[in-house]
Amino acid sequence: MSKVWILGHGQLGNMLKHAAMPLSVEAIPVDIDAKDIPDLQPQDVVTAERELWPDTPVTEKLAQHPNFINLHVFSRLADRYTQKQLLDDLGLATSPWKLVDDSLTATQVYAELGERALMKRRTGGYDGRGQFWLKQYEGTEIPDDWRNEAIVEQGINFDEEMAIVGVRDRQGNKFFYPLTLTLQVDGVLTASVAPLPRLTMLQPKAEAMLGKLLDGLDYVGVMAMECFRVDDELIVNELAPRVHNTAHWTQAGASVSQFESHMRAVAGVPLAQPQVKGLNVMINLLGTPRDERWWAISGAEPYWYGKEVREGRKVGHITFTHSGDKSLIQGLDELKEQLPERYYQVIDWVEAAVEGGSDA
Repeated sequence: MSKVWILGHGQLGNMLKHAAMPLSVEAIPVDIDAKDIPDLQPQDVVTAERELWPDTPVTEKLAQHPNFINLHVFSRLADRYTQKQLLDDLGLATSPWKLVDDSLTATQVYAELGERALMKRRTGGYDGRGQFWLKQYEGTEIPDDWRNEAIVEQGINFDEEMAIVGVRDRQGNKFFYPLTLTLQVDGVLTASVAPLPRLTMLQPKAEAMLGKLLDGLDYVGVMAMECFRVDDELIVNELAPRVHNTAHWTQAGASVSQFESHMRAVAGVPLAQPQVKGLNVMINLLGTPRDERWWAISGAEPYWYGKEVREGRKVGHITFTHSGDKSLIQGLDELKEQLPERYYQVIDWVEAAVEGGSDA
């Protein structure tokens, strides 16, 4: 049995462990603050469920292993400055940007990037945190504590947000999941829908862009690329060198989930093109107490992470997979009655996307 150590033991690590079982791969999520140092063997493999981690005895031990897959990639993509440099070097479209250094002024930002620009902390700051808007009409200035700690991007007036997830093995073979339409609420992924026929025309472009990244980094495993759509063009927003929330629907809706694809790639099990079973919807459960009624909804596949429920925290997700839209809509309507009122607009957005509404 192959043994793969996973740096991090959150929900992604546990889902990777679950996906590895049918492959006869032993996957072991590791608490980065654990007191016991893991006993790695020379033939073992190391991967990660996160792109940034502190220096602890455990992380130092894992990072020293010669079979830590993509070790050189994590720090490069975890820092938005070097991530943006990579996108520019590869000629991939991304929002115009600048490094927020000691000399940069808000006046320069407005002159070069426009009247709305978004500052992002170079590291961390996911799910809407670590961001600060500069708005010329409000006379916003750059706070001193953001200097040398952030980049600033042009505010993009996009039509919608989407993501693509792909996987690459050590031989350079690549496979991709369909483009996924995503809904962000306050910067946090709240719902996703895939595949949508109207996005099919963008699929080759998205695959070419992500494929160029995977090959350029000699990457092994799953990577996610979040994009803005502006007319018929795609602009890269963020990259994640790991399994990603936007493709959680693949657990229920594809012959090979993103988690299994990643474990296959890092453990050396042959890859296969995932076959999509039907139209898929995923609803993120954010700070929402568990409700046993979810499991009684026909077609619903709840996944509860077993974490303490706190406001805004990702505590689970619910996926629907159907080849017929009618039954999917019925399931969503039933779920709507069992979720907090803040989810009503989310369900309405999903149903509009499923039905092909112009505002999807």
